[in-house]
Amino acid sequence: MELTNLIRKAAKSLETPFLVIDTSYVKENYNKLKSSISNTEIFYAVKANSHPSILETLRDIGSSFDVASKGEIVKLMDIGVSTDRMSFGNTIKKEKDIKFAWENGVEYFSIDAEMEVDKIARNAPGAKVYGRLAMSSNDAEWPLSGKFGTDVDHLINILKYAKSKGLVPYGVSFHVGSQSYNKYKWKEAILTASEVFDKLYKEGINLKMINLGGGIPVQHTKPIPSVEEIGDVINNAINEYLGWVNGLRIIVEPGRSMVGNAGITVSRVILKSIKGTQLWVYLDAGVFHGLMETIENFRYEVIVDGKENGEKITMTLAGPTCDSVDTIYDEIELPINIDYGDIVYFINTGAYTNEYATYFNGIEPVKVYTVKELEEALNNKTGIMLV
Repeated sequence: MELTNLIRKAAKSLETPFLVIDTSYVKENYNKLKSSISNTEIFYAVKANSHPSILETLRDIGSSFDVASKGEIVKLMDIGVSTDRMSFGNTIKKEKDIKFAWENGVEYFSIDAEMEVDKIARNAPGAKVYGRLAMSSNDAEWPLSGKFGTDVDHLINILKYAKSKGLVPYGVSFHVGSQSYNKYKWKEAILTASEVFDKLYKEGINLKMINLGGGIPVQHTKPIPSVEEIGDVINNAINEYLGWVNGLRIIVEPGRSMVGNAGITVSRVILKSIKGTQLWVYLDAGVFHGLMETIENFRYEVIVDGKENGEKITMTLAGPTCDSVDTIYDEIELPINIDYGDIVYFINTGAYTNEYATYFNGIEPVKVYTVKELEEALNNKTGIMLV
């Protein structure tokens, strides 16, 4: 997202921290993804950012939604999204949430364990289930291997077990890891998924859906493959390994790539100090109030307002709470003359920021504005109508 004059003006007048969202980027991302992967259906991962402006934008342009809980289902239902546009993609679900989803019309459920099959069979008899593969995500900024998914042979057994329990084995899903820098990880994953399709077909089970998950990266501080490049890899891999599947449904679940570049976080320096030989700078936004992903050293582009071109030195950047975990970056190069009251921008922070924010230490999380709301807030603050 471009750091506009509007954002710079608002940063000087409004209380920080805040996140500004521009949903025009969401529309652009949706259309680009839709045109890059052939015959794909987009199920936006609500967990990335469930702000109403984003959900309503995606609702209106035809997106479906990947949900992780009853709460997300209800949030979508409240804005008029029908449940036939939802897929329950969390492999760790409460029984009451499964029952609620099924009774309200959600048909698709993710699984990676026999116990999850049992829970769904009890509460959503006849549901369509898709099994999640565990994938190597060593080329991703935010790996997802370990907690989710399982290997090919186990997944085959789980889907066969699902059929024996009266469920419909429907497809295979995977996730190459969030913010993946290797476009060929999708080819590797599709090849692995095709083993499940092939082996189950030979046993009389015809899977119908491949779920590509998320993982498409957003521009931060490292070079990334484009959506179009990733789409080419996916299209070729599907044709090569799954071209034999009649009526194959292709689903993708973007989260970060749909909303990451639609937001900028605005914060302010509230303390500067020296500890030994290290310079520490503290902001009014930290790990607990919108920048949680930085605890795994997720690197955003950081800009200090008006000091972009000055000399830089290495320092530690931290948040405002009474917790040592609230350290944004142990080492980051920022302007040598950064000082109290300086405005600091975190670029392309539309994903996994306000969703993670808490009231820890009684400190309010980032306030969220759409571009229109930011204009209105600034007009009310200054009494000057922006044109």
